[in-house]
Amino acid sequence: MNAWLRLPRSWRAYTGIATRAMQNTLAYRLSYVVNFASSFVLLIAMYALWNAIYAGREELAGMSWTQMKTYLIISFISNSLLSYYSETRISGKILDGSVSADLLKPLDFQKARLAETLGSTVIEGGLVVIITAIVLIAASGILKPDFIHTLLFILSVLASLMVKFGIVYMAGLLCFWSTGSLGIVWARMAVTSLFSGALVPLSFFPGWLEKLSLVLPFQGIVHTPAAIYLEEVSPWGALGLLALQCAWACVL
Repeated sequence: MNAWLRLPRSWRAYTGIATRAMQNTLAYRLSYVVNFASSFVLLIAMYALWNAIYAGREELAGMSWTQMKTYLIISFISNSLLSYYSETRISGKILDGSVSADLLKPLDFQKARLAETLGSTVIEGGLVVIITAIVLIAASGILKPDFIHTLLFILSVLASLMVKFGIVYMAGLLCFWSTGSLGIVWARMAVTSLFSGALVPLSFFPGWLEKLSLVLPFQGIVHTPAAIYLEEVSPWGALGLLALQCAWACVL
C-alpha cells in the first residue's frame, strides 16, 4: 500500500484504469470467450488448410511442416493478446460520444487507452497462455527454442502487443470521421493479417512484396516473434529485430 501511495498521481490514475479494464473483462467474459473461441476455430481451420497444402511435400518456401505448425501457434498467440473486444473499446468511445468526457480529464487519451488494453491483456493473455500450453503438450512435432531465444521471444511478443496497439489506436481514431466502426475494423484486420504474416508467412510472398512488408510496422506483430522463436536469426539478430519493433511502437 505504501508503494502504491508513493506512485505519482498520474501513474495511479492509469493503474486504476488498467484495473477497471481487468474487472470489465471478467464482467463481460462471455463476449471475450466467444471472440477467443472464434480465433481458436480459425487456428484449427488454418491448420487443416496448411496440412492439405503440405500433403506430400517436405517443405515450402524453405519452411518445413514442423516449422509451419509452430508458426501457426505463434500467430495465434500474437493475434489473441489484443482481442476484438479491446479494439472496439476505442472506437466505441468515439461513436457513443463518451470520448468527450475522456478528453476533459487531465489524462493523456492515448495513454489511458493503452492502460485499458494492458489491463484487459492480463486476463486475456492468461487464457491464451493456458490454451497454448495445452496445445503444446498435446501436439506433436512442435519446435521448442533454446533459453536465449525463448526469452527474446517473450520480449518480442510484448513488443508486438505495443505495435498492434498503435495500429489499432490509429484505426480507432478514424471513427471521428465515420458513422460506424465495422468497416474500419475489418479493413484494419485485413491489412494487418496480410502484412504481419498472420495469413501467409512473409517468405511465401513475391520478392518485392516481402521486402515491402519487412519495412512496414505490421511485420512486428507476427513475423518477428515467429522468426525469433524458430531461431531463424541469431541472438544478436533477434535483438536487432526487437529494437525495430520498439522503434515502431514508439513511432506509432
